[in-house]
Amino acid sequence: MAEVAQFVRHGSSKITARTLQNLLKQLPMLKVEFTLVSAPQYPHLVDQLELLADVVEDYAEGKAPDLPLNAVAAAAFAITYAHRKLDLIPDLVAEQGHADDSVIVRAVLIEFEVAFQKYAEARGLDWDVITIQK
Repeated sequence: MAEVAQFVRHGSSKITARTLQNLLKQLPMLKVEFTLVSAPQYPHLVDQLELLADVVEDYAEGKAPDLPLNAVAAAAFAITYAHRKLDLIPDLVAEQGHADDSVIVRAVLIEFEVAFQKYAEARGLDWDVITIQK
């Protein structure tokens, strides 16, 4: 898992204010796209992606100023990674296409668990349901 965490940190370090602004424009479309993800092996992936999208959106709109910038950058990286069709395991690969997306998202949630848990609970979301291991 250390290699994944390092990969996430590296990818997150490339997120700029401009990247966040561009991502913010795409979020409505991405949220719809994420609801269409069919990954029964990773039943919490959609909820996790929606949480991370909300994090980016709320931070960019000034609704979550207490979130650490590096947590928001990691959320943005995970969203961007999950949106890619050709990544480490292409999404079209039957039954395993979202395995890498799930690993990246889980790494981000684990790395910034305290910040995201506070964010989720402040919005009335059940953190334990969102972060079930799978």
